[in-house]
Amino acid sequence: MDSLKAVQVFVRVVQHGSLSAAARKLGISPASASRQVSALEDHLGARLLNRTSRKLTLTEAGEKYFHHAEQILHHVDEAQHSISQLQASPRGTLRVHSRVLVGQLFIVPAITDFLLQYPEIRIDLMLSNQIVDLVQQNIDVDIRIGKLSDSSLIARRMAISERVVCASPAYLGRHAPITQPQDLTAHNCLTYRLTMGSVQWHFMDGEGRTTDVAVSGSLQTDFGPALREATLRGLGLSLMPDWSVRDDLRSGALVRLFAQHKVSFLEFDNGVYAVYQRSRHMSTKVKLLVDHLGKVFDQPRPD
Repeated sequence: MDSLKAVQVFVRVVQHGSLSAAARKLGISPASASRQVSALEDHLGARLLNRTSRKLTLTEAGEKYFHHAEQILHHVDEAQHSISQLQASPRGTLRVHSRVLVGQLFIVPAITDFLLQYPEIRIDLMLSNQIVDLVQQNIDVDIRIGKLSDSSLIARRMAISERVVCASPAYLGRHAPITQPQDLTAHNCLTYRLTMGSVQWHFMDGEGRTTDVAVSGSLQTDFGPALREATLRGLGLSLMPDWSVRDDLRSGALVRLFAQHKVSFLEFDNGVYAVYQRSRHMSTKVKLLVDHLGKVFDQPRPD
């Protein structure tokens, strides 16, 4: 007796409610399905099904066996799928959406390298700051900022984040020294607009003491790249996610202020996440892309 085949037939009979329906699904005759179930019962030394002319019902032993057998078949299917996916050459189209700033700085260069490595994959990339519906818009991977609220999706964190106050050396050279958070009230603070009205930056020093500073300046925007560009050009100071100015801080194009403080720690999570649909069989090309992006972000944080 082929034990695995017999188990598969038994499980399908229970799932479909009859020998004939299970047989059609498996591509065998009802008589063959009946023989497989009988052989399994003989092998186990227990009756699994009560057979009448009108229906099939599980015995007590059958109920217990079905529960475990169904799980076993699920794991076998998963194992077979993982091997077939491993052997297959990744190909086809990936639809990817990303927030604009992280897309410009990280995703576009990373995708270029990814496509050179996997020439049979095609990527349809969209950049916007809009919230997208992965299912409705048929998106495979969405690069988001902040924690995931939809439990039907999976989020893999690409980068943790702090927020940093930064300015260009040119701006700092032209203006009064900044030694404490309160000094910011006399400076041109470029702000990200979440809502209209005044903006406060929150500071916590190494001893846990907090300071709230109302800031303002000549530029307020909801477009991250504009805020970064204006800061680089010396217009003023800005409060940015550390991943967004990582290379600028390393090169010296920007200088971090208040490195011993946590800044705007009361506000939303600025971590970068790759979000994709929950699926029994995760696409190989989705996994390859998410793994590739994880390596791009897996670098030391700026001091």
